[in-house]
Amino acid sequence: MARGACVVAAALLLILLLILAGGQGGGVHCLRSRAVSGATVLELRHHSSGSSSSSGGPSRGKSRGGGGEAGGLLASDAARVSSLQRRVASYGPRIRPSSSAAAAFAAAESKLTQVPVTSGAKLRTLNYVATVGIGGGEATVIVDTASELTWVQCAPCDSCHDQQDPLFDPASSPSYAALPCNSSSCDALQLATGTSGSGQTCGGADDQPPSSCSYTLSYRDGSYSRGVLAHDRLSLAGEDIEGFVFGCGTSNQGPFGGTSGLMGLGRSQLSLISQTMDQFGGVFSYCLPLKESGTSGSLVLGDDSSVYRNSTPIVYTTMVTDPTQGPFYFLNMTGITVGGEDVEPSAFSPAAKAIIDSGTIITSLVPSVYSAVRAEFLSQLAEYPQAPAFSILDTCFNLTGLSVVQVPSLKLVFDGGVEVEVDSKGVLYVVSGDDASQVCLALAPLKSEYDTSIIGNYQQKNLRVIFDTLGSQIGFAQETCDYV
Repeated sequence: MARGACVVAAALLLILLLILAGGQGGGVHCLRSRAVSGATVLELRHHSSGSSSSSGGPSRGKSRGGGGEAGGLLASDAARVSSLQRRVASYGPRIRPSSSAAAAFAAAESKLTQVPVTSGAKLRTLNYVATVGIGGGEATVIVDTASELTWVQCAPCDSCHDQQDPLFDPASSPSYAALPCNSSSCDALQLATGTSGSGQTCGGADDQPPSSCSYTLSYRDGSYSRGVLAHDRLSLAGEDIEGFVFGCGTSNQGPFGGTSGLMGLGRSQLSLISQTMDQFGGVFSYCLPLKESGTSGSLVLGDDSSVYRNSTPIVYTTMVTDPTQGPFYFLNMTGITVGGEDVEPSAFSPAAKAIIDSGTIITSLVPSVYSAVRAEFLSQLAEYPQAPAFSILDTCFNLTGLSVVQVPSLKLVFDGGVEVEVDSKGVLYVVSGDDASQVCLALAPLKSEYDTSIIGNYQQKNLRVIFDTLGSQIGFAQETCDYV
C-alpha cells in the first residue's frame, strides 16, 4: 500500500484510532477516514485471529498454576517490572522531586496528532501497539512511556524476533541515513543509556561501518535491541517528521510479540516526545480501551483538549521530575481506597513515589501498600471462596455460578488530593474467559519496600491520561474509549 493512500491531511489536528482485538496473527489494514471537529480520524482494525484452539476459538491460557500463554505474558510482565526497578536504581539515588520543570525546549506553536495504539493481543502481547510510517513503510510498535528510544527491526536482520509486518529495509528508503559517532544524537544516546563512547556506540556492531553510531539497549529481563542509530522520515497520521532519530535494530530478542519494535515516549532527548517538541509542545495523552469492548481509543500528540471525550473534568497532579531519574514518569501516590474505605494510612507515610507506565501490564505495589490493599479486598470479598494463585496474581476467587458480583471500587490518590477511579474491568483479572473459577485481584506485590511502585496499563483503561512534560504535570479524566 502506498504511503498516504489511507491518510487525509488536516491543518492542525490529526487523529488515528487504536483498535483492540484478541488472538494473534492477521494484518493491520487501513479501513476508512473521516473528519471530526476539524480532525482526520483513521480507523484501523486487525484481521481475525490466525491462531485457534481445537474448538475454533482463540487459544486460552491454562487457569491453574499460572501456565499457558496468559501466564507466560504475566511472567514476562513481572520480568519487566524487575528490569524497571534496576533501571531506576541505575540512575542514582532517589532524589527528592524538584519543583522546576525541565524547560530545555522553548514553547512552540502547538499542533495535535493522534496515533494508532491498539491492543497487541493479536501480536502475542498484552501491551498496546501503534502503526506508524517509517521511511515509506509501516511499522507496528509497542507504545512505551518508559523507553528512551524508538526502534524497529531492520533488514538484513542477524537475529530478530518474529514480526507481523515486513522488516524495514533501509536500502528501500532514500531518506534513510545512519548517524555518525560524532553526531549530537549519538552523544544523546550515550547520555540516555549510560554507555560510553568506546566500542559500545562507535562501530560496535559487526555489520555497521566503523563511523556509524551503534546502540545497545539491554534490559534485565533478558530482552535487548542492537543496531545502528539512524534518521528517516516518520509519518504520524499524515504528519511527517523529517530526520526522526531511531534505532535500526539488526539483533533483537524479547517479549515483543509480533510487533516491529518499540515507540519510545519516555523523558529523554531522543524520545518521540522530545523530537517533536516543535510540533506538539511536549504534551501527549492516551485513552486505552477495554479489550472486551472491541472498540477503539487514541494516542494524542499535542495539547488541544477539545478532541478528548472525557466525561469528568481533567484533574492534574505534579509530575516528579529530576534529570537523574531517567526516562520515567513519576508521581506521588498518597493513598488508595477500596470500596470507599481508605487502606492503612501508614503505608503511605511518606507519600510513595510511583511510575506510571504504558508498557507494564499489571500495577505493582511495594509490599506494605500491597498488603494493606489486599487485606481490604479480602475483607470486602470474604463471602466468595478463594481460588489458587495465577502467575504473579496471588489473590484469586472462585466465582463460578454467580451472575452478579459486587466488585469493590479501586481509587488511586495522588498529590493534591487527585483521585483516579480505576475502571471496574481493571480491578479483577479473569484468567479464563470460559468460566469464572479463577478471578484474581489485578495487582501484584513488589519484592522490597525500596522498590518503586508502577501503575500498569491494566489499571489505566477508559481513562484519558495526559502527560505535560513542560508543565511538569500529569492529568486524568474518565473517558470511554469508543471512537468507532
